Amino acid sequence: MTAQNANATELSTSNAPDEQTVQPVLSATEETENVANDTAASRHGAATTARQWQVLSQLQRNRWVGTTHIYEQLKLAGFDISLRTVQRDLNALAKRFPIEKNNANPQGWRWKDDAPLQSLPHMNLSQAVAFNMVEANLTQLLPPAILDELFPWFDLARRQLKNSKVTHSWIDRVRIETATQPLIAPHIDLDSKDNIYHALFYQLQIKACYTRSNKSEASEYVLNPIAIIQRGVIIYLLATRTDDPEAIIRTFALHRFASVEILDSTAVTPNDFHLDSYLDAGSMGFTHPLLSQLPDRGKSTPIELRFTKRAGKSLTESKLSDDQIVVFNDDETLTIHATVNLTSQLVWWLRGFGKGLLEAKPPLLYQVVLDKKSDNE
Repeated sequence: MTAQNANATELSTSNAPDEQTVQPVLSATEETENVANDTAASRHGAATTARQWQVLSQLQRNRWVGTTHIYEQLKLAGFDISLRTVQRDLNALAKRFPIEKNNANPQGWRWKDDAPLQSLPHMNLSQAVAFNMVEANLTQLLPPAILDELFPWFDLARRQLKNSKVTHSWIDRVRIETATQPLIAPHIDLDSKDNIYHALFYQLQIKACYTRSNKSEASEYVLNPIAIIQRGVIIYLLATRTDDPEAIIRTFALHRFASVEILDSTAVTPNDFHLDSYLDAGSMGFTHPLLSQLPDRGKSTPIELRFTKRAGKSLTESKLSDDQIVVFNDDETLTIHATVNLTSQLVWWLRGFGKGLLEAKPPLLYQVVLDKKSDNE
């Protein structure tokens, strides 16, 4: 523990009451009063420590923070104090921590340039909100090695937000909703998931027992983990099989792993692999079996879609591609021109428009959209 952390236990000593001389013999009433006084003093000291810790958490390096701003932040955090209390706290803290003030009006405070900030686990309300949203939305994609380090910060964020009505109001008013039908995520073996994430993080190979979607029995593979992708509620591992001389990148759904063993051997990633390029190429969209007969398996194909004006309105605000062109027709329809990858995902999406989609080109795309029996993947 650093000297700065040790000082944290002394934050409230300047406000603690003087020690009282205890008489050799006390009456029952006097003992009760002393216990009550000790309890009150303890609560007062704890409250002062929590408040002063919050004061320190507001300070920055190389930037002056005004006492009024600190006071307002503490009020948001639920502290019922005055500006004068904050000023007294800062002057008291300056005797124990490497902080300094300026001569401006209003006065500003900051950490000194040589202050070892890494040893002070502080968090302001804005950071607490960010950690809270990370915990709510991204923990499924973080490896155990990182999660283990973040859990104390998640806990600190929850405690930081507990008494703040303003930030709780914000969190209660913000949600992430998918644009598709909500689905319940399939069960994932947690040991397998942790081992996959660990192996990916440290670039190690894995031996996995995996059941393919078209098989009833599991097979054993030795894999080179490459990347993790969440698509809807399904989490996929991108990997190559060590028994594949072509090193084709394959997708493995995490919920189909029955067991995973981490190996000591280093995982091999194809030299030309870039995750963004892989995704931009539409590889996670899954090629439709009929559309795969088109040139380059339907990648980067110009399409033309004609919608009713009402059905196609959303595409005038959210584009299918950067080169999209919208043409408003005289018959209360609109035509979309765009370049996209022809995937099963595109087919499912177009079917969602129902009768609002009037025509699609190339003709094979429209045939696949209309003929639901063509889905045999």
